[in-house]
Amino acid sequence: MDTRLVLGMSPPGIHHLPLLHSHSSHLSKGVSPISFQKHKGSRKLFKVSPKTISHRFMLRICASVGSSNADLACKQNVISSSFSTSSDLTRWSWALPHSSTKPTDAMNELEMQLQELFGEVKMMVKMGNISDAVDLLQANYEIVEEQISDGARSIQEAATLDVIALGYLAVGDLKFVRFLMNMLSQIVNNLKDDEPLLESILMHMGSIYSSLGMLEQSMIVYQRAINILENRYGKDSTFLVSTLLGTAKVLSSIGRTTKAVEVYHRAITILESSKGLQSEDLVVPLFGLGNVLIKEGRPKDAESPFMRILGIYTNLYGSDDGRVGMALCSMAHVKCAAGNLEEAVDLYKRALKVIKDANYMALDDGIMEKMRIDLAELLHVVGRGQEGRKLLEECLLITENQKGKEHPSLVLHLLNLASSYSQSKNFVEAEHLLRTSLNIMLNNVGPDDQSITFPMLHLAVTLYNLNQDEEAEQLALEALRIREEAFGKDSLPVGEALDCLISIQTRLGKNDLKLLELLKEVLMIQEKHFGYESEEVMLTLKKFIFYLDKLGMKDEKLPMQRRLSVLKNKYMQTVRR
Repeated sequence: MDTRLVLGMSPPGIHHLPLLHSHSSHLSKGVSPISFQKHKGSRKLFKVSPKTISHRFMLRICASVGSSNADLACKQNVISSSFSTSSDLTRWSWALPHSSTKPTDAMNELEMQLQELFGEVKMMVKMGNISDAVDLLQANYEIVEEQISDGARSIQEAATLDVIALGYLAVGDLKFVRFLMNMLSQIVNNLKDDEPLLESILMHMGSIYSSLGMLEQSMIVYQRAINILENRYGKDSTFLVSTLLGTAKVLSSIGRTTKAVEVYHRAITILESSKGLQSEDLVVPLFGLGNVLIKEGRPKDAESPFMRILGIYTNLYGSDDGRVGMALCSMAHVKCAAGNLEEAVDLYKRALKVIKDANYMALDDGIMEKMRIDLAELLHVVGRGQEGRKLLEECLLITENQKGKEHPSLVLHLLNLASSYSQSKNFVEAEHLLRTSLNIMLNNVGPDDQSITFPMLHLAVTLYNLNQDEEAEQLALEALRIREEAFGKDSLPVGEALDCLISIQTRLGKNDLKLLELLKEVLMIQEKHFGYESEEVMLTLKKFIFYLDKLGMKDEKLPMQRRLSVLKNKYMQTVRR
């Protein structure tokens, strides 16, 4: 059961409001949630957009897990649920040797051009020059599209489309990435496995498909890449590792966790044989393995890979190194999953101290912020809310100092602090914080922007606790109107707003028949999104039956009671298991 701070503020009778980060895609920018040579003649392959610098390039995927990559993966994903093999341009590097097929001079020239192009796009994205990056990508796409229209379907066109697809993925144009992947797959499907650089392209395709959520296609191209690499370098080659990691990530995503564990173990065995038991290259697959084991509900088994990561970093860099702090954070995550919350608290505290003392990352770094919030949440869970509140105040102060007192990123911290105060029944302070957060949002976005409904609904709940029901009702009604326009009347955000409104209007003594109609809407939404046998549906059924009884609607009440009884029995059986 998730215990995020913003979930703990609901009063009796009011359904829990959503986690702020559970609808991150709906939040406005700035409000981030808590808790990737033409064949004819000598004309160059790439023309240059007049708005960009003349650079071009070809890619090579990293087939060995370099220590810098392992460190980066651990740093960026240590709190996340799985190792990311994102196609984010800022993370790619290449270390794959030339294939056994000797590359021609033309292929070498193409490779150099593509490497330059990739480097230029990567730099533009990193610097935030997205429009220039798109101009350069589009200019190069027009060239390769012309070649394909002329009948060219070779490895050169495939490699070029691969780079362009990676670029468009980095700038976030997923619709065009899908179009490019369709073009690319048609070419790649007709290429023989002995083509130079084909394995690199397939590995990228696997990652791109994964980023697009096209997991079946991802598995197909990853498997072809593995077959090529095994035939070329042998089944124990380190050049298999990156593709194995990508495959394991996809397997985990589609729920085949047992197979994912097997693939992670294979990658680890390969690296242990070639690099040694204490190689830093082991960090990434160990991290992935640990997270999959947690996903499988095996936190005790997950301790072993995370302990190995801690041991590797401690042996290589000493106990005061920031990477050790990140590994301690991973161990805290494992302890949480195992239910050892006090141990998790101690590990989180040690991790934060090591990272801070080592100056491993800035205080306002997003990873550090998430660690503080996770620890604060955990402290509330174990009954040490005052300690947790100090951490949340620290997060707020750091953000204020870095971004100013009117920046929308403050809203997250204000909401969490308000939740903390609500949990300790200090609703007056919670109200002050929530009004501040709502005003910040209203000053940064329009009055009809859906992002304002998060502080708005939380404020409505707090006012309910302060018996200020009339204002609470107006806020809930306004939040409901905005969410209906933004998400549709049968959406979960609307269901949450309705649930809150019903509780408020119940105490205001509003018409029971109208309240019953609102409850019916909530029930239909929950059935659609959670399923007919979900716990959410069961709780709403109880309220529904209460109003049916109150209105004397016995004929409607009996089938609902039978349904609720069946659900209760199923729920109790599930709990016992």
